[in-house]
Amino acid sequence: MKLKVCGMKYVENIQQVAALKPDYLGFIFYDKSKRNFEGIIPQLPKEIKKTGVFVNEYLEIVVSLIEEYQLEAVQLHGDESVDYIKSLKSHLPKIEIIKVFGIKGDFDFEVLKPYEEVVDFFLFDTKGKERGGNGFTFDWSVLKNYNSTKPFFLSGGIGLEEIKEVQNIIKTDLPIYALDVNSKFEIEAGLKSVKKIKKFKNEISTN
Repeated sequence: MKLKVCGMKYVENIQQVAALKPDYLGFIFYDKSKRNFEGIIPQLPKEIKKTGVFVNEYLEIVVSLIEEYQLEAVQLHGDESVDYIKSLKSHLPKIEIIKVFGIKGDFDFEVLKPYEEVVDFFLFDTKGKERGGNGFTFDWSVLKNYNSTKPFFLSGGIGLEEIKEVQNIIKTDLPIYALDVNSKFEIEAGLKSVKKIKKFKNEISTN
């Protein structure tokens, strides 16, 4: 099971978390977020995919930041259209694209169909006041209605308290590709507890 740690902000903390070798590190480029990233991304192990998180951003700005930071994946957390994603792929055909959908209560998985051919992964997060990082889970039983073979990231309020539930859902036949963690591992917005992430990573990988 892959692991993505999102909402990274501070150089030393980035280096500490990177030493744990998560598969993805997420950097939020959204000025309304308290985890908005500005600054320098330190040298990371090549196995870690630098991921830029964007919300309804101008395509030119997304392309520019991907090139500036040499991002390997992009997470689209807004209302980006299929045409928008096609344009992004035409500019940067090698970029890995993760499209986010927020879930609160029931969810119509038919809305995913048009995106299946243009994205690499879906990401299901809890629909809340913020665009991500709300700190609570959605009802994962909704995912039993998932009718696509496209692998996805599971996100939204995942922390140490959810390990048992995570282990149970991993055992299902759902195509869960990665777990995405953020606010439940924070000391403050953007500053992650290395100790907690290490414990989570170890427990998930050994069960």
